[in-house]
Amino acid sequence: MPPVLQQLQGHFATLDRAGQVYLGYSGGLDSHVLLHSAVATLGAERIVALHINHQLSEQAGAWAEHCAAMCRGLGVALQVHTVDVCRQASSTENTAREARYQVFEQVLEAGDILLLAHHQDDQAETVLYRLLRNSGPRGLSGIPLARAVGRGHLLRPLLPLPRSELEAYARQHTLNWIEDPSNADVIHDRNYLRHQITPALSQRWPDFAARIAASASLCQQANELNQDLAAIDFNTLAQRRERLGWSIELSGLDALSALRQANVLRYWVGLRGQLPPGYHSVMAVLDTLLPAGRDRAPLVAWPGGEWRRFNDRLFLLPAGWSEQFPQGCEWNPQAPLTLADAGTLSAEPTQGLGLKLLPGELLRIAFRSGGERCRPLGRAGSSSLKKLFQEYQLEPWLRDRIPLLYKHSAAAEKDAELIAVGDLWVCEGFAGDGRDAYRLRWDINVL
Repeated sequence: MPPVLQQLQGHFATLDRAGQVYLGYSGGLDSHVLLHSAVATLGAERIVALHINHQLSEQAGAWAEHCAAMCRGLGVALQVHTVDVCRQASSTENTAREARYQVFEQVLEAGDILLLAHHQDDQAETVLYRLLRNSGPRGLSGIPLARAVGRGHLLRPLLPLPRSELEAYARQHTLNWIEDPSNADVIHDRNYLRHQITPALSQRWPDFAARIAASASLCQQANELNQDLAAIDFNTLAQRRERLGWSIELSGLDALSALRQANVLRYWVGLRGQLPPGYHSVMAVLDTLLPAGRDRAPLVAWPGGEWRRFNDRLFLLPAGWSEQFPQGCEWNPQAPLTLADAGTLSAEPTQGLGLKLLPGELLRIAFRSGGERCRPLGRAGSSSLKKLFQEYQLEPWLRDRIPLLYKHSAAAEKDAELIAVGDLWVCEGFAGDGRDAYRLRWDINVL
């Protein structure tokens, strides 16, 4: 039995239990070998091929038609999904990959399996590529054999095989496949590795791909140990959900060695499902953010999120949360208000002390511009918002975003009286209890 079919047979029990077996099908040699061998192993009726049209080539339409013809010949159902990909030479490949996986996540249901045609040469190329990007054990683990995707799982049954075995299978069965000319363009890093570097490695070490795959397996084991240690350390740091993002105790983090601190930071980001930080971002936390004085407001940002510190805690915030700034507006508290920065403001009736509101009363929502003062309920005198925010320990990055509530009136805006600040306090003279009292809630957590 050809090695390709042996690999499929080795996963037969798992595939037979799947609700639906999908197969990523570009029409190239790798995916066509996988499709042909999967039909031979499972039967055409068990498979749905997924072709993603990235619209990056003038031949994209013809490729979709080719895939349809191949699937008809094999008796396989085909879904074609068209996606939009931004054409940027430095990131088109990654953007196209993200678009593919978005489709996969939308399509797969619980119990479904997606087959992809990655092989041992792809594994070697991936590990080399990540090595040159300063990756640690997690990145150098390479391409996983299986993992979750959306509600389902993906499986790469041909990953242990060199591409030469796929080529031999294609010749044996006289398969017809697509050749994408962009795969020869060495402007892309992966293509450069494939066409310029790996052939030289193969001349010196014919089994270099197998060697790299073995090293990737060792890195995977090391990464699993790192994750286990990070989980132990992380559970001592009192993670807390915040109004925006999450936080952990700095005292516990400071007690760890630098290596374990970095390990915990990466683990924490992965736990929250955010894009992992690079080496330099993690080192910036260790070298700059953690040693900063209590009067400083250090920030370390990367495309997946932000780290900030305040009040002896380290905060993990989502990416892009500060791009939209809330705008002033009118609000009828009978319905929740969605703010421009994804925050929400709502008012719920309460039998206790709360903001006194009349039926149908409109309020004006504004945000701090400087110089505002008020007198929280129960205090002897008024204070500036700046001082009160410090007292109430509101995170500095939220102080310009917390909604300020004013009575709606025809009076000049500068003469309007502040009646409440978010859900932190109600101002003196505007509180009530019983039928007309409302408890305010301000939420900006987008994680």
